[in-house]
Amino acid sequence: MARIRSVYSRFARLIIPTRASTQTWMGLTFLFFVGLAVVAVSLYITFVLQVQVQVALEQTMRQELSRIATQIESENERIDQLRVARQIAQLSDIRITIVVDGEVLLDARGNTAYTDSLLFEREEMQFPSSSQPRFAERDEEGGHLIFAAAQGLDKIIRIGISPPPLLILIHGMQITLVIATVIALVLAFIGSWISAQQVTRPLLAIRNSARSISEGDLDEEIIVVSRSAEFQDVAASLNQMSDAFKEKIDELERLALLQNEFIGNVSHEVRNPIFSIGGYLEALTSSTLSADQRRLYAEKGLSNLERLNNLFSDLIEIARLEFREDLIKTSVFDLRQLADDVYEYLFTKANKKKIDLIVENATVFVIADRSRIRQVLINLIDNAIAYADEGTVRCRFRRRLDKVRIEVVDTGRGIPEEHREKIFQRFHRVDPDRSRKSGGTGLGLSIVKQILHAHGESIHVESTLGRGTRFWFELPFAEAPDDPDAR
Repeated sequence: MARIRSVYSRFARLIIPTRASTQTWMGLTFLFFVGLAVVAVSLYITFVLQVQVQVALEQTMRQELSRIATQIESENERIDQLRVARQIAQLSDIRITIVVDGEVLLDARGNTAYTDSLLFEREEMQFPSSSQPRFAERDEEGGHLIFAAAQGLDKIIRIGISPPPLLILIHGMQITLVIATVIALVLAFIGSWISAQQVTRPLLAIRNSARSISEGDLDEEIIVVSRSAEFQDVAASLNQMSDAFKEKIDELERLALLQNEFIGNVSHEVRNPIFSIGGYLEALTSSTLSADQRRLYAEKGLSNLERLNNLFSDLIEIARLEFREDLIKTSVFDLRQLADDVYEYLFTKANKKKIDLIVENATVFVIADRSRIRQVLINLIDNAIAYADEGTVRCRFRRRLDKVRIEVVDTGRGIPEEHREKIFQRFHRVDPDRSRKSGGTGLGLSIVKQILHAHGESIHVESTLGRGTRFWFELPFAEAPDDPDAR
C-alpha cells in the first residue's frame, strides 16, 4: 500500500506541478475541462447514441417485418403467399426469405434468387426459446444488409434491407462529432494559452509593484494597462492597501504609546501593593507594637500580597487567551448546573453585603468551554456584587433560536455613559477607590471579553444610572446529550 501511494505521489507531481505560471495553469485547466467534455461526448456517441440508434432500427425492422408478414399471411393458399412475397421482393428491393418445416421456399431480392447453405446457422435464424424477432447485420452478395426474422407456427419469415439513408447519416454524424470534439480540444487549448497571456501580463505588473511596496516603497503606485475591470479593481485595491499601510504605521505608533501606557499602569498597579507590603513588614519589625497591631499589619500585608498575586494571575490569563487559541476546549454541558455552581461559590460574598443573589433557570445545554464560561460568570457576578450596595444580582438565560442568551443583571448604581465603552479595557475602573478596597485588579471584565472573543462571541452592556446594569452574551445552543456523564 505504501509503495502504491509513493508511485501515485510521483505520478501526481509529474502531471500536476506544485508551482507553475498562471498561463500553464489556465492551459491545463481548459485542457482538463474540455477534455472531460470530449470524453463525455465520445462516451455518449459510443454507448448512448449507438444504443438509441440500434433500438430505433430494431423497432423499424420489427414494424416492417410485421407489415410484410401480415400481407403474406393474408393469403390462404401457400402458392398465393409465395406470389405475394415475390411481388414484395421485386417491388420494394427487400430480400425476403420464407422457410416452412426446415425447407427454404423462397429467398429472393428483386429478380435475384439466393441459395445460402449457411442459412440456418445465421444469427437471426437462431430461436432458442423465445418467439421474439431476431436481428443481425452483415455484408452479403447484394451489399450490406440488416436482417430481421420472426418464427410463426409453421414458418419462418426473414427480411433483409439495406441500411436506410438516415442511419448512414447518423453514422457519419458520429464520426463528425468525434473529429469536431478533438478540434475543439485543440482550439480551446490554443485559446486558453492566448487568453492566459492577457491575464499574466497585468499580473506581472501587479506582482512587481507589490514587491516594491513590500520592500518599503509605499509611494509606489500600481499601474495596470488592461481593459479588464477586475484587474483595474485589483490595482485600485492594492493602491488603497498601500495607503492603508501608511495609516497602519501611524496606528502602530499609537499602539506603541498605548503599550507604554499599559506598562506604566502595570508598574503602578504592582508598585502600590509592593510598597504597602514593604511598609507593613517594616512596621512589624518595631518592638513597640502590640499583638493586635501586629495582627492588623500582618493581615493588611497578606491582603496586599493576595491582591498582587491576583494581578499577576489575571495578566498571565489575558496573555494566554490572546496568544493561545487552543486553550478553548469546547464541549456540551448543562448551563443551569454551571450557574448553580457559580451561585454556591459567590453566595457567601453576596450574603455578607446583604445582596440577594438569584440564579434560577431551566436546564439548557450549550457548546463552549465549561471552565472558561464558569470564569466569565464568576467575573460578571463578582463585579456586580462589588459595585452594588444593596438590592439583587440575577443570573438568567433563555434560548433564542440556535443561541442561548446569558444575562447578569444587578440593581446597583449603574455605569456612567462615559465609562461604558471603556470598562472592558485593562485596569479601567469606574470607581478606583472602591475597586482597590474590594481587592479588584481592574482586569476582570477584560478577561471576560477575551474569553468570549476566543469563543467567537461578544459581551454587551446596558446600564442606567441609579437603576442598575445588565451584561449579556450568547453561546451556541446544543441538544441534550445521550450520555448522562456529559452533563
